[in-house]
Amino acid sequence: MIKSKKYKLDLNGLKCPIPVLKISKKFKEINKGDILIVHTDDPKAEKDIDELSKNIKIKILKKKNIDNSRMNFKLEKY
Repeated sequence: MIKSKKYKLDLNGLKCPIPVLKISKKFKEINKGDILIVHTDDPKAEKDIDELSKNIKIKILKKKNIDNSRMNFKLEKY
């Protein structure tokens, strides 16, 4: 079995649509089963990432609010 890799994207300070574009680009580079940890403070990120997961093969494993502006996401390519 191939071990999945973990990648991190720090998208703090970037506003819509940049975080989603960067996530989408990264997902093209990684392999099936790999995990992407995303840090963002874009207020629209949750909605945007939900939409993105419907359009490309992303599974949202975890969403976590850090405070009222920052969020972390754990995403998997499938």
